[in-house]
Amino acid sequence: MVFVNLWKESGKFKLGMLITLFLLIAAALNQVLLRWAIGSDIDPMAAGSFGIFLDPQRDHLLGTDRFGRDVFSLVAIALPVSLTVAFLAGAMSTAIGVVMGFFSGFVGGITDSILRTFTDMFIVIPTLPLIIILAANTRNLGSVKLALFLAAFSWPAAARVIRSQVLSLRERPYIELSRMTNLSNREIIVGDILPNMAPYVAIGFAQASVGSAFALVGLTVLGIGPSSQMDLGRIISEALGYGVISLGKEWIFIAPVALLILLFLGLALISQGMEEFFNPRLRTQT
Repeated sequence: MVFVNLWKESGKFKLGMLITLFLLIAAALNQVLLRWAIGSDIDPMAAGSFGIFLDPQRDHLLGTDRFGRDVFSLVAIALPVSLTVAFLAGAMSTAIGVVMGFFSGFVGGITDSILRTFTDMFIVIPTLPLIIILAANTRNLGSVKLALFLAAFSWPAAARVIRSQVLSLRERPYIELSRMTNLSNREIIVGDILPNMAPYVAIGFAQASVGSAFALVGLTVLGIGPSSQMDLGRIISEALGYGVISLGKEWIFIAPVALLILLFLGLALISQGMEEFFNPRLRTQT
C-alpha cells in the first residue's frame, strides 16, 4: 500500500502527519477542553467572566485577556475554525484545479487552449486585493464563505500542475494500449490516469491548505476575517490591537502563534515528504 510505504520511508511525511493529527484531535475535542477549562455554564466569548489580564495559573493555563476571557478557551474554540477554513478552502481549490487541469490536459485542442487561457488570466489577477474587497463587503462573513472566496482565487496553481501531469500521462504506452483495446475515455480516466494522479492531488491539497491558512491569518489581522467566529488570527489581532507587548502580556498570543506554526509546519512536511517520495530526483538531492 502506497500510504504504508510512504509512512515507513519518509520521516518528513510521518512527522507532518503526527503534527496535523494532533491539531485535528485537539480541534475535535474542543468542547471537552472547554468544559475542563471553564465549565459548561460560561460562554468563552462573554466579556467579564474573569479578571482582566490574569497571568497564567492553575485555573487559567494561558491567563485572561483584556476582556476577562480565558485565553485557553478562546484558543480551543478558535482552532476548529482556522482548520475548517484552511482545509475546506484547500479541498475546494484543489477540486476546481483538478477538474480544470484534467479536462485541459486530457481533452486537448481548443478546449485546452480556452481553459489554459482562463487559468493564466486568474494567475495574473491581483487576488489579495480582491479577496480583501469581497471579505470587507460581505455581511455575516463566516468560515464557509471565506473558504469559498479563498478557493475561488487559489485553484490556478493546482490546475497547471495537474494539466502538465495529465499531458505526460496520456502519452504513456499503457494509455495507448488501453485505447487500442477499445476502452472508453471514462474507463481510461478512472482505471489508468486517476490512480497515478492521486499523489499530485494530495500534494496540491496540502499546499493549498497552507496558503489558505496564511490568507486567513492575514485577513483577520487586518480586521476583515470572520466577524461572527473566533479564529487564531483574530486572537492575535485583538492581542496586538490592545498592546499586549507593551503591557508585558505576550503570553496571550503565544499559544495561537504556536498552533499556527505547527499547522504550517505539519502541512509543509506532508507536502515535502510526498514530493520526495514520488519524485526520486528530489529524494537524492536532499
